[in-house]
Amino acid sequence: QVQLVESGGGLVQAGGSLKLSCAASGRTVSMYAMGWFRQAPGKEREFVAAITGSGSDTNYADSVKGRFTISRDNAENTVYLQMNSLKPEDTAVYYCAADQRLYAASYYRHFSMGYWGKGTLVTVSS
Repeated sequence: QVQLVESGGGLVQAGGSLKLSCAASGRTVSMYAMGWFRQAPGKEREFVAAITGSGSDTNYADSVKGRFTISRDNAENTVYLQMNSLKPEDTAVYYCAADQRLYAASYYRHFSMGYWGKGTLVTVSS
């Protein structure tokens, strides 16, 4: 089993930045695809970004492209989401996820992952 713990959420003004971290334990996830998803109040969970095990392939939702960057440190078993130019509509609970299937990052735009964290709240004020 893989356990995922997110951190780094909080309250930020529009235009600001936050960096989320997700620490994995239980197994080495260097071969796993990792991703970030979010769920805003009253809305369904949506894909934000994904990265393959090597880090060579990434994919982003259109709504965050150019503002968010996903990265990973396999030595630390950690994945990050750098969020810049935040907007009020980015307000959501952000979930880290992992998947051991060897799909391209774009696959997860439409399909779920196998392991999930409990989420961290990001609130962007206007």
